[in-house]
Formats: sequence, structure tokens, C-alpha cells
Amino acid sequence: MKKLVIALGGNALGNTPYEQLRLVTETAKPIVDLIEAGNQVVIAHGNGPQVGMINLAMSTAANAKAIKSDMPFPECGAMSQGYIGYHLQNSIQNELKARGIKKNVATVVTQVLVDENDPAFQHPTKPIGAFYSKEEADKIAAEKGYTMIEDAGRGYRQVVPSPKPVDVVEKEMVNTLIDAGHVVITVGGGGIPVIEKDGKLLGVPAVIDKDFASAKLAELVHADALVILTAVDRVAINWGKPNQQSLERMTCAEAEQYCKEGHFAPGSMLPKVQAAMSFAKTGGEAIIASLENAAAALRGESGTKVVK
Repeated sequence: MKKLVIALGGNALGNTPYEQLRLVTETAKPIVDLIEAGNQVVIAHGNGPQVGMINLAMSTAANAKAIKSDMPFPECGAMSQGYIGYHLQNSIQNELKARGIKKNVATVVTQVLVDENDPAFQHPTKPIGAFYSKEEADKIAAEKGYTMIEDAGRGYRQVVPSPKPVDVVEKEMVNTLIDAGHVVITVGGGGIPVIEKDGKLLGVPAVIDKDFASAKLAELVHADALVILTAVDRVAINWGKPNQQSLERMTCAEAEQYCKEGHFAPGSMLPKVQAAMSFAKTGGEAIIASLENAAAALRGESGTKVVK
């Protein structure tokens, strides 16, 4: 039996609550395959579109005087953890029950400690929310003071700071649930970013990359493997070129060189490879694979393994 931290990519979730509830019904099946094979499974997920939509909805409601003020960004992250967690635990619980597997599924609203001096706070880079045209983005930036950037040729999006995770505040509770044999959904959206000030934890407006948070969680719970799931079966270099090459295995040194050479897109494959490297350096097994081939990747039949 292996203890696995599974980091779900955006392709496993939807852009609306209705689309998401439909998608996670299918997402649950390969996850339950891993549970049925005897693995302990801890699940992390992103929240980029969802937290942005919540933030925008609350801002719109405030502008329309439907509510008295905007919702602070850490609270938007907590709200996204709740509803995404509900969809995942509902779908996984239903799939477990359909297979006659008696296991409980729990979502932990999770705070993740970051360094208030992290340079990321001075350079927002994490895209969130909906895509806009250049004209729409310029208008939003002027009206709300948001930083808007072009995102991978798909349009313009708001960006917020993305500090690196230092610690998972609720790690002991997560470990208790794992040790009791439960399926745990945690560090949703990378966790609610908090800093420590005068002995107290304070939420800050940022989004922690879910892959980095998953790697930190995997380290803290002593996972056997970190499995980062995405839309492709394997990591590739020279992506989209005639000499594109899929990789079955990378050492950390090779991965670092590929990163320096610019083979991986920021905000897409780059953080996945960097997170896999950070966990592999602790001695763990790191795998990047597609959701559909997660079980095959653990058997070495698919995916890209990153090794120390």
C-alpha cells in the first residue's frame, strides 16, 4: 500500500458549478481505482477559475449594493475550498459506495503558511478568474486596479501574487484522518495563504500554486508518491515542434536544465515540473501524468517520473 498525494489539474474540474459537478463524477472513477487498489489517497486541487469567479461575483454584488462590501480574497479562497471539496467528496463517496468500498471522504478547509517577505507579493503572476479581451481587461484594470495579463494566447486574466508554501497549518489533522483510513481532500486551491504576525495567523490576498502546495503537503505527510495529474500523458520537451519528445523519466538535474531552456510554459507545465522536482529532492517519487492514466503511471506504464 502506498500513501499518495494526488494533485488534480484544472481539466478535472469545470468552469461553472454545474459543469464541475458533471465532470467530477468522471474524475472520481480513476481516483477510486487507486483507492480500490489499496492505496491511501490524499487529494489536492486548483481553484484558479473558481476563486476568480467568486471574487468577481462578490465585487459585482457590492457594486450593485446587494451586499455591503467586497469579500476579502482569503475568504474567497475558503469558499472555493468548500464548494469544490463538496463536489469532489460527494462524487468520490458515491463512486466508493457503488463499488461496495466502505470509506469516508472529508474535506479540510486548509490554511497554508507563506512568508510575508516572499518577493511574489511584489510581482503578481498567478492567473485567476475569467478570460477577457484586451479592451475588457484594460477597463477592469482602470476601474478596479487589478493587474491583468495575457494568458497563454487564450485572453487576458487578472493575476494575483503566488507565494511559495512554507507549512500546512492543519497538517496534524490531515495526518490523523489519513492514519484513520479516510480519504482526505486538502490544500484546495493551494490552501488559504496566511502569514504569521505577532503570534497570530492572518489571511493575505494571494493564490498559492496547487502543485507547490501539493508537493509541500506530500513532504509533510511523508507520502510515498506525489502524482500531479494534468491533460497530457507525459511531459514533453520542444512542445508543438517537429522534434517534440515525450519523456518517461527525468532526473532533477535534467528537469532543471529543461526549465532553464524554456521548454515548459509558466502557469502550465513549468510549476508542475518544479513541484515534482521539489518533492523528488526529498527522496519521494514524483509523477506527472494524465488523470485517465494515473494507475498506469504508478505502474510505470505511462506518465513522466521525476527522480532525485
